[in-house]
Amino acid sequence: MEGRNPRTIKFLDGGLGTTLETIHGVKFSESTPLWSSHLLLTDLQTLADCQMSFAKAGADVITTATYQVSIDGFRNTKTENWPNGVPLPNIGHFLKDAVSIARRAASKVGGRVALSLGPYGATMIPSTEYTGHYDIEPSQDIVDKLFHWHSERYNLYVQVPKLLLDVSYIAFETIPRLDEILAIRRFLNADISGGVKLGPREFYHDIPVWISVLFPGDDDKMPDGTSVEDAVAAMISKEFGSKTPQFVGINCTQVSKLEGLVRQFTKAVEKLVATGVVEKWPGLVLYPDGTKEGERYNTATKEWEISGEGSKKTAEDVSWERQLAMVVKEAYDTGGWSSFLIGGCCRTTPENIQRLTWAIRE
Repeated sequence: MEGRNPRTIKFLDGGLGTTLETIHGVKFSESTPLWSSHLLLTDLQTLADCQMSFAKAGADVITTATYQVSIDGFRNTKTENWPNGVPLPNIGHFLKDAVSIARRAASKVGGRVALSLGPYGATMIPSTEYTGHYDIEPSQDIVDKLFHWHSERYNLYVQVPKLLLDVSYIAFETIPRLDEILAIRRFLNADISGGVKLGPREFYHDIPVWISVLFPGDDDKMPDGTSVEDAVAAMISKEFGSKTPQFVGINCTQVSKLEGLVRQFTKAVEKLVATGVVEKWPGLVLYPDGTKEGERYNTATKEWEISGEGSKKTAEDVSWERQLAMVVKEAYDTGGWSSFLIGGCCRTTPENIQRLTWAIRE
C-alpha cells in the first residue's frame, strides 16, 4: 500500500502460545491452566525471547502474556516453587513481569504494549472460547456475572502500582458471546464493580480499548449465533454506554473468511453512523489465525484438526499475508475506518508478521 500514511496502520504480533510451542518447544496441557502465562512462573527468558522475536519481525504492538490469566488459573497452577498454587496476594508480581517483558520487547522498536484480556471461556478447562459454552446457569444474570468476573480480573492489574502506565491498549479479545460483549461494555462504563473500587478513572478510561470477536464456524456468526450486525452494535452503540472501544474487529478466525466478514463489519458501522447511533467510525483490528488448511483447535484433543472442507483457497493459492493485506486495502479504501491494527493470532509466527509488514507496505 505504497503512499499510505504508515501511522494509520500499526502491526500487532502473532500467536504467542502457538509460537512458544512450535518454535521454542514449550508444552502446554491441562496441568498448565495459565497456558502462555505459565511461563511467568517458570521461564521468563523463553517468554522474553519469543516476544522479542515478534518485535524484531516488525510488530509495533506487543501483547502481554496474560490472555488466560484468572484468579482460579493461578490458584490451580502447581509448580515447584508454588506446590499449592499461587494465592491472590502474589498474583500482582507475575502480572508486573508480563507487562515489563512486553514493554522491553516493544521498546526495542519504539512500539507499544497491549494488555491481553481473554474471554471467560479461555480460563475454563477445557477452554470454550471457540464454542461459547460457559458454565453459567441460564437462571443467572449472565451479563451481570461476566461483568463482575471481568471487573475482578481487571482489578488485579489496577492494584499493581504504575503497571498500567506502560500499557497503550487494552485488548478484550476472542469474545465468543453477545452477552460477554455487553458485560465488557458495562465494565467500560463503570467505576465500581461489586463494591470493589477499580482505581482512578484515568487508569482504564483513558487507555484505548479494542474488542475483537471470532467466527470459527462455516457460517458468518459468532459461536453463540450472534450476527455481525448485532455484534457491531453491541460493541459501539451508545445505547450500551457513552464509553466505546476505539477499535473493533476480528481475531482467531480463518483468514479466508475475512473478506466477507469485514465487508459486513463495514456495512454495520456505516448504518450506525448514518442513523446517528454512532458519532464516528472506530478503528479496525484484524488478526486472523495462521492456519493453512482451515484447521480448527479441538479443545478436547488439544490438536489442530481439519474440519469440513478446510480453508477456501483462491485460484492462485494466495499466501496468508497477501490475503490479509488485500482485505486491509479494501477496508482502507472505503474511507471509513479511522485506523488499523493488523497482525496474527494462533499459528502465526514472527516470519508471518514480517511478511505481513512487507505485503501491507507494497
